[in-house]
Amino acid sequence: MHDEELILRLQRGDEWAFQLLVRRFRKKIFSIAFGITLDAEESQDITQEVFLQVYRTIGDFRGDASLATWLHRITVNRCLNWKRRWARRFKWLHLSTDSADDLPAVEPESDCPSPETRLANAQTHQQIDNALKMLPDQARTVFVLRELEGLSYEAIADATGIKLGTVRSRLFHARKRLQEILQPLIEEEI
Repeated sequence: MHDEELILRLQRGDEWAFQLLVRRFRKKIFSIAFGITLDAEESQDITQEVFLQVYRTIGDFRGDASLATWLHRITVNRCLNWKRRWARRFKWLHLSTDSADDLPAVEPESDCPSPETRLANAQTHQQIDNALKMLPDQARTVFVLRELEGLSYEAIADATGIKLGTVRSRLFHARKRLQEILQPLIEEEI
């Protein structure tokens, strides 16, 4: 079913269309939310909030952007609102988010990886997650949307509500900062 038909059915209150929307976009929205918040539980809550907001406001959807772009924008806004609330509420408390329990399960790259390979993969993922945590929220958001979700610069600008030049600038600085953070780790392994 094409997005246009899906939107029309959603606007008519078709329950099946809403279920289809959730199945089609659930993983993508969770992935974006996790990339921004780095918290699996909060990302699940945000994913539910996004779909609840879509359910309530689909009648207001004008079609200025694609359905996917609209969902990305809602997701990014929800994540940034969560970050702001969290920062205001706990600005005096600095909790570590290094717990492996907060990270989603990593699928093995082959059918039967060795324990050494699994450990190396887990350590690499942990190092990347730690590096992402060091990025400012705005830079991490743009980086996640581009590098992990594969959105175009224009789609990122639409989803975040920032100018195209700002997207490019933030992405450049995010890549440069990640390279600075990860370079010593790469040299250590060589």
